[in-house]
Amino acid sequence: MVAKKYVPRIKKKYYEEVVPELKKRLKRENVLSLPRLKKIVVNMGVGDALKDPKTLDGAMKDLRDITGQQPIITRAKKSVSNFKLRAGQSIGCCVTLTGNKMYEFFDRFVNFAIPRIRDFKGLDPKSFDKRGNYNLGIKEQTIFPEVSYDSIYKIRGMDVAVVTSSDKDGEAMLLLALLGFPFKKT
Repeated sequence: MVAKKYVPRIKKKYYEEVVPELKKRLKRENVLSLPRLKKIVVNMGVGDALKDPKTLDGAMKDLRDITGQQPIITRAKKSVSNFKLRAGQSIGCCVTLTGNKMYEFFDRFVNFAIPRIRDFKGLDPKSFDKRGNYNLGIKEQTIFPEVSYDSIYKIRGMDVAVVTSSDKDGEAMLLLALLGFPFKKT
């Protein structure tokens, strides 16, 4: 007996519903020319790590719980005397998600985490970077159900960058909207 290969729900939705809709709206026949998700980068800056290195461990644990992948430590590229920062010091952590983990994170982010944001009125459609990538900041990691309130060392924000294969913001916005991104109505 052969086990069926697991396919994430959003990936299945992309190929069954979004691709035909994109073909129709963008008037293209070639599936490879349609926009798709390439990767999602989740970054957490930890400025407190200069004074207390244990804060970086807590941030890495939270990011590992949220994404399901071990984060890497990001280090300062330059020394900044006003911040008492030396080149090479640990100042944050980062995770790059691709493949099935990316689709799973996207699904949890859109369907579970975003609705838990206080006073949420929709994501800003102007947060594209003119290259088809969407960037947003989150004020606290507690919106993710994987993070336990008891285990939090300190409430921290994070940046999420959704990278698409499109180089046009309009196409990328259409892709994300069809995948379920809750953009503000303008």
